[in-house]
Amino acid sequence: MTRVTIEEHTVADRAAGPYAITTGPDGALWFTLVHDGRIGRLVPGEQPTTHPLDPGCGPTIITPGPDGALWFTEYKADRIGRITTDGVIDEFGLPTPGSGPFGIAAGPDGALWFTETAAGRIGRITVDGRITEFQLPVTGAFPSAITAGGDGGMWFTLNQADAIGRIGMDGSITLHRLPTEAAAPVGIAAGRDGALWFVEIAAGQIGRLTPDGQITEFPLPDRTARPHAITVDGDGTVWFTEWAGNRVGTIAPDGRLTVHDLPTPHCEPHGIAPGPDGAVWTALEIGALARIAPVERPWSP
Repeated sequence: MTRVTIEEHTVADRAAGPYAITTGPDGALWFTLVHDGRIGRLVPGEQPTTHPLDPGCGPTIITPGPDGALWFTEYKADRIGRITTDGVIDEFGLPTPGSGPFGIAAGPDGALWFTETAAGRIGRITVDGRITEFQLPVTGAFPSAITAGGDGGMWFTLNQADAIGRIGMDGSITLHRLPTEAAAPVGIAAGRDGALWFVEIAAGQIGRLTPDGQITEFPLPDRTARPHAITVDGDGTVWFTEWAGNRVGTIAPDGRLTVHDLPTPHCEPHGIAPGPDGAVWTALEIGALARIAPVERPWSP
C-alpha cells in the first residue's frame, strides 16, 4: 500500500481529547474522550453521540468485551468501566488505590485483562466484576498497553523497563528485554503471523517479537516521531500512529514501511484501529477521528 485517502470527522471540541478507538460489536466506532470524561460512538456517515462519565475520570483505552459490551479503563479514577451498545454504563473500582489502569483487552479465558501503570500490576476482571491482581517481578516498570497473543497468553509493554511481558492464564509472568535502551514501548498488537508488534515511543522504532522471544526492530524515517499506538488489519498490515510526527504509518507483510502525513498540523494522533467499513481509523486529540483508506489503482489492460 503506497497511496491512501484521509478524511477527518469532527466528534468533539478540541479540548475533549479523543484518545483510543475500537470497533464495537454493533458495527460502530467507539472512542474515549480522555479530557472530557466521555465515551463516544460514531457510525460512519452519521453524527457522533457521547455518553457522560465522571468528568475527571480520564477514560483511556476501550476494547470489545466477550459479553457484547465495550470495556474501558478510567486512568484517573482507578476504575474499569463497561458500556453496552445502547449506552448503559457500569463501573468497577479497583482494590489498589492510585493504580492508574491504562491498557485493557479481552483474554482467551472470557475475562478482561488490564494494566495498572502506577501499581506495577496486571489485573483481571470477569464480566460480572470480580477482580484479581498480579504483581510484576520488577518495580517502576509502568505497564502500559496489553493484548491477547495467539499463544493463549496476554502480552503487555513495560514502558519504563524497556521490556515486553507475557502473563499466562495461571498468572505466570515472563519478561523479554528490548535490544534498545530507553526505548519506552507503549502500544502493542497481535499480528496475523503469530508475532507481537509494538511501538518504541522514545526510540522512534517499531518492534516485532515472536512468542519464543526473538525481537526485530524497524527504525522509522523520523526517529523523533514518537510512535504511540499500533494495530493490525485483516490483511496483516501493521498500522501505527506517529504522535509527534503528525503521521500514520504502515509495515506491509513483506516488510515495506510507509508513512502518511495527516492533513491537519499538530493533530496528535493516538489510538488506531480497523473500522467497520474496511478503512483504518485513528483518534486525533484535536477533537476528530481520521479515516484512512487505500486508493484503488485504476485498471489497465
